[in-house]
This record gives sequence, structure tokens and C-alpha cells, in this order.
Amino acid sequence: MELETEADGKLEAEVQTETIMEMEREVKTQTEGESVERDPESDTRTGEVKRERETEPVLVCVSGSTPLLWRSADLRLVRERMGIVGTLVGSLARQPRQNCRLGRPLQLLLEEARLLKDTGRAVLVKGAESECDDDKMNVEVEENYTKHLQHSYEEQGRLALEEKKRVLQRVMTERFRDEALTDQPIRERLSSLKSSFSFPRSAMMVQLCTARARLGYAPDEHDWLAADWTLPRDNKQEVRYRVYQDLRQQGYYITSAGKFGGDYLIYPGDPLRFHAHFIAVCVPIKSESPISDFLCLARLGANVKKTILLCSPSETESEGVIYTSIQWSGMV
Repeated sequence: MELETEADGKLEAEVQTETIMEMEREVKTQTEGESVERDPESDTRTGEVKRERETEPVLVCVSGSTPLLWRSADLRLVRERMGIVGTLVGSLARQPRQNCRLGRPLQLLLEEARLLKDTGRAVLVKGAESECDDDKMNVEVEENYTKHLQHSYEEQGRLALEEKKRVLQRVMTERFRDEALTDQPIRERLSSLKSSFSFPRSAMMVQLCTARARLGYAPDEHDWLAADWTLPRDNKQEVRYRVYQDLRQQGYYITSAGKFGGDYLIYPGDPLRFHAHFIAVCVPIKSESPISDFLCLARLGANVKKTILLCSPSETESEGVIYTSIQWSGMV
């Protein structure tokens, strides 16, 4: 009897499971039918929006001679579609007093910004300048800002003094509970704290205005805000740019190699997924260098487990760039 009850229970459970699965299939079929009816129109709109975003030029803000990207959509577009990596140099709005995790803007290499401009993928705009040209008004704004800083410093000093007092009072209370300890030194320190306490200006917190990037320009303002390219076109910069352009055409990802003693770090893919394989050193085709320089480069590459790549653009652009690899194999 118990076996029959158990078998009936299993059979009932299987029937319920099949019923639920059948209902889910019906709901799924209805949902897919509805989505199929909506898909052509919605897919068309979505595809048009994506194409507009991809074809729309990114805005490169030139601050002095430093190209910066502020908009998050531009950062994602240049990395995913164009292989531009750059370096985040901004602070986070909620964690401004640290440099382990950085945020916008994205600082571009000069070669990256020039390549975007030459290929028509970017529009250069001027950096945020002073909104007022009146010298008297500028002086007044500066004085108000100085007063604001002084008031903030005094307020923070007062709060720091109160916190110091609370700490000493808490220690004095703990000592009072322990009869073996005396609280006389702490009482004396607490009484002289107001005259001896000094709040250093280096410890003052300063508010960073990072809520807006100030790049909400209308399309008709781009021509007025168009920035002239301030990069000096000397021989060294031309060599670097031709090397960068050739490597990007081959699909490599490139970042700065200043900390490795070279010009570029060359990655086979996105730097978040791959280590750099090469350290590129840009050398003019007819330049002369002592052999000791190449020995130093080869030894450096061996220490960091990378191959040194000497990159020399040909005299004519049609011939491309000549690459020579150097690896350390020991002294003979």
C-alpha cells in the first residue's frame, strides 16, 4: 500500500512538472511571437542609433597641448571600435583623495589624438577657459574663492580640535576607571590643547567639482570651438606618429612605455586581457647610436621579459616601417 502511494505521488509530481513546462513553453512561444512582431521596427531603430553613435565623431578636448576625452560614450567607442587605450587621469567623485582607482578624463597620447583627427573620427575642441574676460571680475572671483578656502580651513580646524578633545576625554575616562593610573598628564594636555593645537593646511580637504565635464556643446558651436592642433611637427614626432600609425593598422594595441625606457608598449590585444610583448623604440632610419645603448635596451628587455623592437620609418611613406628585434643572449 505504501509503495502504491509513493508511486502515485511520483506520478502526480511528474504530471505537475510536465504541466508547468508546457505552460512555460506556451508563454515563451507567445512572448517570442510578440517579439517577432515588434522586432523589425525596433531592430531598425536600434541599428540606426548604433550606427549614428559609431559614425558620430568623438570630442577631444585639447587642454594646452594635452588631448582629453571626457564623455563615457567616447571612451567606450574609441577603445572597442578604434583600439585607442589612453590613460585615465581623473579622480573619482566619491573617492577623490586616492590614486589607486582613477576616472575620467582619459588622456590620449599625442599620436592617438592625431590619428583620430587624421582619420576623421574626432573633432578637437578647446578646453574650458575662463568665462569672464574682465580683469576686475576675475580678481573678485579669485578673492571670493580665497575667502571660501580660508573659511573652510578654519571650520575644519575647529572640527579637528573638537575631535582631539573627544579623544583625550575618552582616554581620561578609561584611566579614571583604572585606579592604578593617574589622569593628571591628560588633564594638563587637555587644558593646554586649545593654545597648542595646530591644524596643518596640507590636511585640509578641498572639494573637487567633478559633477559635470562642461562639454555639452551644441553642433553649431563645434566650428567656433574648433581647436588648432598645437602639436609641434618636428622630425621626432613624425617618426613616432608613423610608427604608431603603422602598428595600429596591423591591429596592435599601444600604450606609453615611459616606465620601460621606450616609446610604446605593444599588445596583441586589449591590455586588460594581454601582457605587452614588445617595447617599441622609435629610431630615425639614418640615425647613429652607440652600441652601448642597444646593449642597455636588450638587457632591459630581458629583465622585463619583453622583446625590444627598433622601429625606423622609411624615407618614403609607401615603403612603410622597418622593424628590428633585439634580444639579450649574454656576453661572448
